[in-house]
This record gives sequence, C-alpha cells and structure tokens, in this order.
Amino acid sequence: MPGEVRALSTTTDVNRIEAPVTWKAYLICAFASFGGIFFGYDSGYINGVNGSKEFIRIIEGPDASALSSPHQSLIVSILSCGTFFGALIAGDVADIIGRKWTVIAGCVIYMLGVLVQMITGPGHGLGVIVAGRLIAGLGVGFESAVVILYMSEICPRKVRGALVAGYQFCITIGLLLASCVDYATQNRPDTGSYRIPIAIQFAWGLILGGGLLFLPDSPRYFVKRGRVEKAMQALSRLRGQPQESEYIQVEIAEIIANDEYEREMIPSSGWFSSWANCFKGGLGHQKSNLRRTILGTSLQMMQQWTGVNFIFYYSTPFLQATGAISNTFLISLIFTLVNVCSTPISFYTVEKFGRRPLLIYGALGMLICQFLVAIIGVTVGFNHAHLDAAGNSIANNISAVNAQIAFIAIFIFFFASTWGPGAWILIGEIFPLPIRSRGVGLSTASNWLWNTIIAVITPYMVNEDRGNLKSSVFFIWGGLCTCAFIYSVLLVPETKGLTLEQIDKMMEETSPRTSAKWRPTKTFAEQMGSEGGVLNKEIVADVERKGSVF
Repeated sequence: MPGEVRALSTTTDVNRIEAPVTWKAYLICAFASFGGIFFGYDSGYINGVNGSKEFIRIIEGPDASALSSPHQSLIVSILSCGTFFGALIAGDVADIIGRKWTVIAGCVIYMLGVLVQMITGPGHGLGVIVAGRLIAGLGVGFESAVVILYMSEICPRKVRGALVAGYQFCITIGLLLASCVDYATQNRPDTGSYRIPIAIQFAWGLILGGGLLFLPDSPRYFVKRGRVEKAMQALSRLRGQPQESEYIQVEIAEIIANDEYEREMIPSSGWFSSWANCFKGGLGHQKSNLRRTILGTSLQMMQQWTGVNFIFYYSTPFLQATGAISNTFLISLIFTLVNVCSTPISFYTVEKFGRRPLLIYGALGMLICQFLVAIIGVTVGFNHAHLDAAGNSIANNISAVNAQIAFIAIFIFFFASTWGPGAWILIGEIFPLPIRSRGVGLSTASNWLWNTIIAVITPYMVNEDRGNLKSSVFFIWGGLCTCAFIYSVLLVPETKGLTLEQIDKMMEETSPRTSAKWRPTKTFAEQMGSEGGVLNKEIVADVERKGSVF
C-alpha cells in the first residue's frame, strides 16, 4: 500500500538491510563511473597539446619553441577554474532536477566547450582555447561532483568502496587515452596535432549523457523530495528485486527514517539556510556538519597536495628541460600506464582493509618516494647537467635520472592505489542526506580549487624562466605528503561495510581513531518508531510533505 513501508523490527537484523549484490548493480554503477573519463582525459590531453609545435606557434607566434609560463599556466588552470564553479552550482542543481539529469546537463555544457575549443586556429588562438576550456570545465564540474554523489547513493554498501573506486579508475583510463592520443598526434605538421585530442572529448559526453537517460535516479534523491513511490521504483531497479520484497521495503524504510531524523536535527527553511547547514555545529561536537564539511574539503585538498597532477600536467615540459630523456612523451605515457594498472588494486584493498589504512599507508609510501626523487635530484640527478655542442642541457648522471623516474612511477603506484580513489570514496559517504549534495559539491570544488592553484603556480616554480626549482620541487610535494600522512592518522574515519545511514550514526558516536571498532546496534527505523515491522505512516507522510515544499 502507498504510505506503508516496512522496517526492521529487531536489533538482531540490523545488518540485513540490502539485497544480494547482482550483476545489474555492478553494471549500473560501472557505467556511472564512466564520468571519470571526462576528468582524466580533460586533465591529461592538455599536457601533450602544450608541447605541440603547431599549437605553440598559434598561441605564441611563428618563431616560438615553447609556451610562455603565463600562457601555459592560464591554459592549464582555466579548466579547473570552471570546474570549481561547476561543482559548487551542481549541488543545488542536483537537489532540484535530480542526480542523473544534472550529470546529463553537465555533458551538454561539456560538449559545447569542446566545440568552442575546436575553433582554435590561426587568428583564433589564446582567447578561444581559454573560453572553450572554461565552458568545458563547468560541465566537468557538474559531472565530477554529481557522479560521486549518484554512485554513493545507489551502490550496495558491501561493494560501494570498490565501485566508487571505479570512478578513479576511469580517471586513469582517461589520462591514458589522452596520453595515447597525444603520442599519436605529436608529429603532425598541421592543426590536427591539437584538434584531434580536443575533438575526441566530444564522444565522452555523448556516451555518458546518452546512457544515463536509461538509468534510474537516486532513491535517496526521491526520498529527499518526498516522492516515496518513485524511490521504491528506483531502488527496485537498482537492486533487481520486486518492490514488495523485504529487501526493498527494509532498505527504503531505513532511508526514509534517516531522512526524517536528519530533518529534525537539521531544519531547513530555504536556500540560504540549506547552505548554512553545511557549517552548522562546532568542531568538538560529534553531530557537527561543519566537521564533516571540513573533512570533505580537506580530503580533496590533501589529494591535490600530493603533487600527482604536477606529473600529469607538466611531466612533458619538465622532462624536456632535464635534457636527459630523448622521448618525454613516451615517459609520460608510461607514468599514465602505471596509474591505470595500479588503481584496480584498490577495488580489493578498500573493502578488505578499509579506507583509513589505505590513506595512512598510501601517504607514507608517497612521501618516501617524493623525498627520494628530490634527494637524488639535488645530489647527482636532474639538477646536475652540462651543455652539449648544440647548447642543450644534458644530465651528468643518466642512471640517477633513471632512478628518479622509477621513484616517480612508484609514487604514482601509491597514489593510484590509495589516495586517488580513497578521497573520492569518503566524500560520497560522510555527509547526511539533507546536506549531501552540497557537501559533495563543496568537497569536489575544493579539489578543483587546489587543482587550479597548483596548475597556476607550478610553471612559476619549475620553468627555467621563473623559479627553475628542478628536482627541488619534490621537497615541496614530499612535505605536503607528510602532512597528508599526519592528517590521515588523526582525522580520517573508517566507513567500510556501513550503509550511508549507519555512517551518519558512526560519526555521531565515535572519533576517527576509534571508528573502525564501531558496530551498529539500532536502525533509524527503530529509532523513529517502527512497530510490528511497519514504519509509522505519519513518518512517511511527513517525509512526503517536507519534500513537496523543498
């Protein structure tokens, strides 16, 4: 009957609130993670395009051999600037039109940006590529924030971490595809050397946007909007179970009860109030949205602080400057391949060992590698070179340079198997439903803000006409990875094996360092008045009423 939703009635069944995981659930979530291709390809293709001779001539003039630091900084960073604002806007849009329709809207904006970038050519240079990347960035911001939100809300809890990690895996595939396309077009003597890498982006928008038309929206979104029947239909499709099955009834009851509980704790009376709720509560309070918002935004900040995007944005011009590598495009391709092959390890480890150990030991491995690259470089590696007869800079110790490249590859391994997916998994899990879309949006915006900052400042740190830090820049990244290690030990909670509703309760009742020992003892449905296995009709009606005046 409409309005009658079953709930768990005994504490012994507290963990039995989801249907068996089916291949259908795997495939739906795997397709949603395809959005990572946007992120990865858009971040990666510009590395090779900035090294294209034809592109350089169009931007800088016929006699130029490289982009100037200001132009390189602007072209790379403007995409991240657009994604920052896109991610902030996406949270509100996702609560109004739904998760999947927000992603589809992002795909349309993204494709429009690609078309603008394609105009780049003689007489239409810097301004066009910057405008196109800014527009595309808005679309990527929509996608990067809401795909994580969508996946976290639809994935079965037992495999949520592994499936959301698939988003990071798709990011790495996007980076690899970008490197392959850059490598294949690097020697073209015409505008195809940069237009082909740009044009291929259009396909990603068509595939993701078109495919999502056939998928259900998030059941938690429908509950938030008071549309309980639609929520049950969506959950039934996602879990591969009939609506009247105990699994669907039990899970939807828990989602509804959690929503009612959170609305009582976090009352909202408008747009401004909804945003203000993200910052409600003190840092010392267990039931603090401010604490969760800081955790989400700082997780993404720390992910960017690792310095991984220095490798994927600037490895080609950086390695060219060392004079020790004959084919820098190939080395960049190898780095990207390591990234792709390492990420699937997290599919197993994130569910076997948990989120917290993954980030702690990942940060430890990264900081060791970064400091080794820096120490080798300043003693016998990149920083020591001589000029050949043609005036080119050549490293004195090729073996030392090769060792640095090896440790950079190992650093990428640690990042790709830990912090790469781990930060995305956690931001989709730690926010309560009333502020989840905005919390994930703020966290994703933090990622893009720091992405922008790093993209802007890096050329000024390492280019020969500016800071010329060479290998010393890895001391900075190593120090920041040390911060990430301390941060993980002190502040990262363990969320493995819990539903999103149970994570809410865990974060109320424990500290990060004791979170791994927490176990659920009571469901929200019980707490909100479940009697005889049926959730109170008044609760369902109240959720529907509050959602209708959203």
